[in-house]
Amino acid sequence: MATKFEQTVMYSQLQPWSTAGAPPCMEPVTGPSVPPRVGIAYQNNHPHPWRPTMAYEMIEVKNLAEQPVTNQLVKPCFSPSGMTTEPMNFPNLVTGFERNPQHAARAALFTRYTSNEWVNSNLTKYAESNINRNQSERLRNDAVRLMRETDEKTSQGQRDAGRRLGERITDVTFWRNELNTELDKLVSESAAISELKRRCGKAMLDLEAPLHIAQECLYHREARAGVEKVHDIAEKALLLEIDNIRNSRDKLKDLHEKITKQANDCRAAQHLLEEDVAHKESTLGIDSVCHQLNNYSRGISYYGGIEKYDPSISTQESWAEASSQRVSRSQAERAKLSQLRSDAETIVNAIAQSVWDHWSNTNNALDRRAQEMNESKNKIQLHLHKVQQELFDLEKHIFLIQKALQDKSNPLKVAQTRLEARSHREGVELCKDWAQLRLVQEVQDIQDTVKNLHYKLQEAEAQHQNLLKTRSTLEADLRRKVNALFIDREKCMGLRRSFPVNNLIKY
Repeated sequence: MATKFEQTVMYSQLQPWSTAGAPPCMEPVTGPSVPPRVGIAYQNNHPHPWRPTMAYEMIEVKNLAEQPVTNQLVKPCFSPSGMTTEPMNFPNLVTGFERNPQHAARAALFTRYTSNEWVNSNLTKYAESNINRNQSERLRNDAVRLMRETDEKTSQGQRDAGRRLGERITDVTFWRNELNTELDKLVSESAAISELKRRCGKAMLDLEAPLHIAQECLYHREARAGVEKVHDIAEKALLLEIDNIRNSRDKLKDLHEKITKQANDCRAAQHLLEEDVAHKESTLGIDSVCHQLNNYSRGISYYGGIEKYDPSISTQESWAEASSQRVSRSQAERAKLSQLRSDAETIVNAIAQSVWDHWSNTNNALDRRAQEMNESKNKIQLHLHKVQQELFDLEKHIFLIQKALQDKSNPLKVAQTRLEARSHREGVELCKDWAQLRLVQEVQDIQDTVKNLHYKLQEAEAQHQNLLKTRSTLEADLRRKVNALFIDREKCMGLRRSFPVNNLIKY
């Protein structure tokens, strides 16, 4: 008996889903890798695997093993061992039915065909063959046309995608260059703000020395004694200078805080620019690799369902707007920094000029006060000299008065002796004559003169005490003025002349 072959056709889906159990997603750049696909499922003997086909295609043909025909195969009621069900029995024209052969004979007569039926059957098979061949030819032509159209459409789509990638690379490169340019400008401005911050700190430190000197001058002037502790123009100028220096220090402190805050803002803007530049560099690398890929590149693979996964978080408009906002923020911070630098220069120069003006005014006030005290000292010295001379003259005058008193003693003695002698006259000779009257008058005159001289002597002695007191007062005042003049001219002006404030805080 001849062998019989059967052919079985195995079909496979063209693009199967991954059997890894994970949802389709893009190939990750960082982090754990996507579970690998079943690579063997994508292998087929198609010459062009990227061309789509209709649903399924025949990929492999296998022949069944040959097996000889035995009686067991043709036995009508043969039951293999181990079957739990009864087999089906079909009539056999060769052996007939086992129980009713006559019925089988009758059935064999009825199954015969006529010649016309045989011819019609052949014609039908010819027509069906022609129809199927025509349909197959049309199907082949349609398939060839479809393959050409799909090839052209795929190539065109790939070219359009490459062109879009090129445009995207151009856009990213443009913004990358813009960000780099702005970043360079911001970095240079940040270096300038560091120098500005250092200068502002130096200006704050430079104000300590004038403030200390002004306070030292006030402390030295507290050593003045008596009436020299006057609230004069020098003290007013020192107080104004101290107040101005403190206000200037507060202004510089506020300016330093503004500079520090602006430096932090510039650093934040610089961080955003650096982050955006780094992202755009990475994007340029990815898009450049994608732009260079073709059908023959290494590393291309299937990623089922990747087109359904959308990781985008921005659109083209929002993407460009984000970079534009970062550039605008950096430009705004640079503008603020430039304005702050200009304001800082103006403030520091104004403070330097103000400190120098108050310093000069205080020095001039101390000079004027020293001149006033010097003039007063000279006048005190002149008056002291005059008082000393008057004391010398008054002492001589007192000596003369005392001598005049001494000189009046003998004439008084003579007059009183004469009166006493004339009182011894006898009788009528005790006459109140002109001599007696003149002697009495002489005694009275001398006594009045002595009395007046004593009064003048007392006045002279009192005036002598007043002059001594005045001299003492003038000497004490002179000592105070000399001390105050030494404090203002030597101590205060010595400190202020040895420290040139005009060389400070200017830059």
